[in-house]
Amino acid sequence: MESRTFQVLEFPKILAALSGFAVSEPGAAACLDIRPLDSFDAIRRENELFEQARSWVRESGFKPAVFPDIDAIFPHIDRETAVLDQDALYALRIVLDLALTARESLKGYAERGWDTLFGSLSASEWPQKTVSGITRCLDGEGMIRDESSPDLMAVRQEIRAIHQRCTKRVKDFILQENLGSAMQDDYMTISSDRYVLPIKSNFKNKTKGIIHDYSQTGETCYFEPIFLVETNNRLQELKREERQEEYKVLQYLSGLVRDEAEEVHDAYRGVVLIDVLMAKIRLADRYDGRTIEIVEHGSPSLIKARHPLLALAEDGVQPMDIELLDGQKAMIVSGGNAGGKTVCLKTVGLIGLMAFSGLPVPAREGSRLPLWHDVFVIMGDEQSLEENVSTFTAQIQYLRRVWDRVDGNSLFVLDEFGAGTDPTQGAALAQAVIDSLVEKGATTFTATHFPALKAYAMAAKSVRAASVLFDPSTKKPLFRLAYDQVGASIALDVAKEHGLPEEILVRAEKYLLLDGSDTSAVLDRLNAMAVKREAELDAIELEKERIEKKRAGLEAKFEKERTKILKDVQAHAQDVVKQWQSDRIGRKEARKKLAQVRMKVEDLGGEREKVPSFSFNDIVPGKKVSYLAWNKSGIVLEVNEKKQQAKVDIGGVAMWVSADNLGPASKTDRPAPKSPKDVGASPSDLVVEVDLRGNRADVAVAELERAMDAALLKGAGKMEIVHGRGTGALRREVHEFLAHYPAVAHFSLANEDRGGDGMTEVTLK
Repeated sequence: MESRTFQVLEFPKILAALSGFAVSEPGAAACLDIRPLDSFDAIRRENELFEQARSWVRESGFKPAVFPDIDAIFPHIDRETAVLDQDALYALRIVLDLALTARESLKGYAERGWDTLFGSLSASEWPQKTVSGITRCLDGEGMIRDESSPDLMAVRQEIRAIHQRCTKRVKDFILQENLGSAMQDDYMTISSDRYVLPIKSNFKNKTKGIIHDYSQTGETCYFEPIFLVETNNRLQELKREERQEEYKVLQYLSGLVRDEAEEVHDAYRGVVLIDVLMAKIRLADRYDGRTIEIVEHGSPSLIKARHPLLALAEDGVQPMDIELLDGQKAMIVSGGNAGGKTVCLKTVGLIGLMAFSGLPVPAREGSRLPLWHDVFVIMGDEQSLEENVSTFTAQIQYLRRVWDRVDGNSLFVLDEFGAGTDPTQGAALAQAVIDSLVEKGATTFTATHFPALKAYAMAAKSVRAASVLFDPSTKKPLFRLAYDQVGASIALDVAKEHGLPEEILVRAEKYLLLDGSDTSAVLDRLNAMAVKREAELDAIELEKERIEKKRAGLEAKFEKERTKILKDVQAHAQDVVKQWQSDRIGRKEARKKLAQVRMKVEDLGGEREKVPSFSFNDIVPGKKVSYLAWNKSGIVLEVNEKKQQAKVDIGGVAMWVSADNLGPASKTDRPAPKSPKDVGASPSDLVVEVDLRGNRADVAVAELERAMDAALLKGAGKMEIVHGRGTGALRREVHEFLAHYPAVAHFSLANEDRGGDGMTEVTLK
């Protein structure tokens, strides 16, 4: 697209606002470089990135930290002899730490299916060698650690030893020479990598030594006593060795970066991408924006759309529905001055540029746009005195220049086209241009005051007429569109509102009446009817929102009360089981109380539609069925034809169930609460299976105890405990536990065809 289109529709202002939400300079620069994409796949990918990033941020609370610009590192490191300094390596460490934090955060949500986002941040392998090397050699402030190399550690240890010796000798020297009053400071300092004493200038000749420098005031001189000269010379040698060893470390780290340059660069690009995505999220939050659907074929439909720049600047911007129906390729907007015609046209163009660039736009869900590869705009006063070009001439020159590029994938925005010449000829020319654009298949949005063009809009099937509305009583614009009607220009009303002298207005009205072309009364009537209709639609929408809100509140209240009652019922059922386990009540009484609890749960759930069971022949291993007592689906594992039972895996719990209690699996199975599941099973039918293989003895026993408690809560009559053969140690631990468990009637090893000594069958009391 032409840069002129971006400027006229003010796309750079949107990018500037977006870059203001970035936290880093590279992120801000990347925001400013965003341009419309030319393929559906690229746009859909950008939209997926945004939606997945927004979900990730909302769930994880991730916030990117400020990071430096390291773009200059990569061309530099390409040279074989290039060495990165400490600042560059430290900046690289900050970037890689942030990239790792983002990757680790995103890994925690792997089950969400955010493949596009994860793939973008993990396009290459992680530069582990570089990260490990920099972390080992640089501390948290970017300084080279002593442990970076043995030689560096040895040099620095000797430097520290010299410092300790010098400190002691200086203190002894000051006391011996009685120089306490001559010292400007109690300690020695370093000047030009040499230990010196800061003494008052008038004491400089009191003892022998070398003066290296003076303070700016001249009151202090930096004095090197003779006894420190040899030590300082040695210090110079050590400092030189230290720099050499540090340089070797930097060479080593630079080599790591060079070897993994592609991986490092991808990690950096990922961090910049995160910053851009976070900026998009903040932009969307600022004006309640979202990505919209881009379609290959179809008409544009923007629901409750607002001009993005106006939406950023203020909160009370009136939204517009801007929509072409099937078969329509052009919209002609008419109506009063300052009523929002130009805003409507700019909104379509700017939202289009943003949507094709993967940016969130201020429009409601359900909005869509076809992909326009080119957007052409004729808008505003394009007159140029320097080039001797009038507004009309400039419009014609632009139209001539771009005409051959206009096709079915183009949007053409025409604001007051033909207004700079004779109205009759200008209207005819505008109508011819729109006709030709429709024939080319281009989508066209036009604003006009020409009566002939308004009539054309009402007559042409491929063109939709729209009018900006104004208040019937005050004549002030409402910044809303009414479709399939035209609007009056109300030039006299606007002139009156802005203070034009009354005598001029009176004369204008007389001339209008003499001309016989005053249709304002009819158009005012249409406007009033449209305003009334819009008000009624708004009232209906508000009432719908109120009812939906009330319904949501009632559902939430019902669910809260239902959950509370279910918890009470579950607690009651558990209390009944505990009474039975402690022999305070008998099994018959416990079953009676559990049945009462189950009746309460069934009453709470209301009457259910009876699900028809099916014959035993319909039940085969692998088939998905519904267990009617729980209203839950499961998978058939085994079938026992003799007993007419099937072993069904329901949510990880395997049990034998009579075929009479099974039915076809429903697509809308809803999870039943624990309490009805716990108390809804028939004890004669339920056989709970628990698999303890692969666990240590203590873990297995604990797992078995939990399974036993769960089986009792379900009212199961039998259990099958799979412990495997192995050495027999796990089997002995299980039998030892069962022998002392009060709810076990008896237990024995299974028949050989059902697992033999690898499984124990238990009958519960």
